[in-house]
Amino acid sequence: MSTWKLSEEEWKARLSPSEFQVLRLGGTEPPFVGEYTDTETEGVYSCRACGTELFRSTEKFHSHCGWPSFFSPADSDAVIVREDRSHGMVRTEVLCATCESHLGHVFAGEGYDTPTDLRYCINSICLTLDTSA
Repeated sequence: MSTWKLSEEEWKARLSPSEFQVLRLGGTEPPFVGEYTDTETEGVYSCRACGTELFRSTEKFHSHCGWPSFFSPADSDAVIVREDRSHGMVRTEVLCATCESHLGHVFAGEGYDTPTDLRYCINSICLTLDTSA
């Protein structure tokens, strides 16, 4: 359950306009432009909004979809999912379990050679990478 309850004004003060658009309004950054799309650096990916650990580099893989892809969150309780019927599609939205910020979407059954049948397609702008972890 969410522990971060900030007002829209507090979120706007905490985040850049582009971060706010994606994290708080459910936007999407353009494909192939994100900081972490092709990163292979080892470390821990955390929520840019609240700092909660979300994914680890050991779960990251190259899906060539234009956004960072992970086959599993670092902790099953780190993210929550919910149905997303926006843009005329039915998808599964991924949110930070701590602050309920939008992170991206998760897709199943795409045939990637990974330990799970899932691709967590996450916007780079929603993440920070800690290489000291």
